[in-house]
Amino acid sequence: MNSGVKETFTNPGQTTPPAAPPAPPPPAALAAKVRTLAPTMTRSMQRVAETVAGDPAGCAALTVTGLAERTGTSEATVVRTSRLLGYPGYRDLRLALAALAAQQEAGTAPAVTADIAVDDTLVDVVAKLAQEEQQCLADTAAALDVTQLEASVAALASARRIDVYGIGASNLVAQDLVQKLLRIGLIAHAHSDPHLAVTNAVQMRARDVAIAITHSGRTTDVIEPLRVAFDHGATTIAITGRPDGEIAAYADHVLTTSTARESELRPAAMSSRTSQLLVVDCLFIGVAQRTYETAAPALSASYEALAHRHNPRH
Repeated sequence: MNSGVKETFTNPGQTTPPAAPPAPPPPAALAAKVRTLAPTMTRSMQRVAETVAGDPAGCAALTVTGLAERTGTSEATVVRTSRLLGYPGYRDLRLALAALAAQQEAGTAPAVTADIAVDDTLVDVVAKLAQEEQQCLADTAAALDVTQLEASVAALASARRIDVYGIGASNLVAQDLVQKLLRIGLIAHAHSDPHLAVTNAVQMRARDVAIAITHSGRTTDVIEPLRVAFDHGATTIAITGRPDGEIAAYADHVLTTSTARESELRPAAMSSRTSQLLVVDCLFIGVAQRTYETAAPALSASYEALAHRHNPRH
């Protein structure tokens, strides 16, 4: 997924099979992909994306020429939009639209919730947030590339050292991952200071893993240490809502997160944190499964070390 040059380390005589192309996103993930990628699209591509997400049944019946005419764009724009959304071509997008339309007719497609208003009651706020959070998690799970996830888990399970980079709300997620990894006996550090992150990244080598968490995919203070770690031979992982962002150029593996719609009272950091935590939990459970013989005793030891702090004092 990266465009850089990096030395790889393999066993003598070992051959690496070519990576399989990523599978198209499932129909249920289409609306999430549109929400995630629309801000990075041209206006004409946005019209195509928003039209197919808003009327999957109607658009599924249209040829590429028909959709171009309906959106006031060109056939080339329709094809480019299809590919940006993760489909090899417009034919594949049409199939996904037909499947999504069938899900909507059956009442199983995701619902769209209203934005939180300044005069909403707390009862409404709780209900809307709960629905948005659930949708965000469902969208992330539907769009998550399991092949990329498995490769990331494998790298973490055998890592000599793990560095995680995040700024602001993403740093809270980074700390959450590091705390979990430490409790199963792995050496992990979370870096929020960009200077410290870069100076630590310089020391990374093969068998080390660097993880960057950035919803936008273009946070310079996160991209820079990941680039340095990548250049020094570490396996690099990006957790981002923008898989086509700058961060992907230095990521061996990209794990895409979804996000709910932004509003005045609900910034992107709130919903992106929810989906990032889901990805982090998937990574942790995957690593714990792979290293169970050592992870289980380490978890037990950490629980025992802290048990007296949870007992009432007499």
